[in-house]
Amino acid sequence: MARLPNFLTMLRVLLIPVFVLLFFLGGTERSYGATAIFAFAALTDWADGYLARRYNGVSPFGTFLDPVADKLMVATALILICASGEMPAILAGILTSIIVGREITISALREWMAELGERKKVSVSWLGKVKATLQMLAIVFLLYAGPVAWGIAARDIGIALLLLAAAMTLWSMIEYLRAAWPSLMGKRVADS
Repeated sequence: MARLPNFLTMLRVLLIPVFVLLFFLGGTERSYGATAIFAFAALTDWADGYLARRYNGVSPFGTFLDPVADKLMVATALILICASGEMPAILAGILTSIIVGREITISALREWMAELGERKKVSVSWLGKVKATLQMLAIVFLLYAGPVAWGIAARDIGIALLLLAAAMTLWSMIEYLRAAWPSLMGKRVADS
């Protein structure tokens, strides 16, 4: 059971080319196939963390690969959605830039803070978890091409959720930067 979390994380990475292929096939393959692959990846993101903590299966490899797998899948999906032209180009470009830019910024910040021995100051918060959940839900709705209920298009729900995710993305980035600000300015502050 201890190896299952790492297997699920690696599976997420291996599913990215399959996801891309199904996305470009379009039609039913995209609506159901790519959407299902992404939804499965989102569920395994939750499951591998839960299983690793539950069964003491947290490993250095899993700790490294889990956020990488998440960011690769999300960035790939957002770039494909952005390039598809199904959203207004400026909106898709801005939202994708905010989300991907934040991921790069916070990953670099966490690495730098770890070198200072202050990684705990920028560990994952509830804001980051809400942001991630909104992103995953938004992408699922954006991938699915059909109506959801009462004639509401999945894409409209996806755009609304992606706007919320981008707002949460900025909020969480500001909070992480604020927590790291003394260190960024070269001031060491003792942990309380």
